[in-house]
Amino acid sequence: MGIPLIDLEEVCISLDEFEALRLADYEGLYHEDSAGKMKISRQTFGRILNEAHRKIAECLVKGKALRIEVKNHNKEAEYHESMFPSSKE
Repeated sequence: MGIPLIDLEEVCISLDEFEALRLADYEGLYHEDSAGKMKISRQTFGRILNEAHRKIAECLVKGKALRIEVKNHNKEAEYHESMFPSSKE
């Protein structure tokens, strides 16, 4: 049996960090293409992705919980709609 989530120390990643991970690591896009989709520079994308990788590694190495932090609920709704478009036509 594992440790209850409530007892674990947390590491938070931003929605931008999560999106960078999704585009680069899950979708397999090049940094230039990923940056374009996020409407940021390639250099900024690289910094965001590096920070996300560091946080994921910290969770894996130190056994911490990962939390995706959303500070702007409008942005969360917009992101959710882009990931899961409604089937309405």
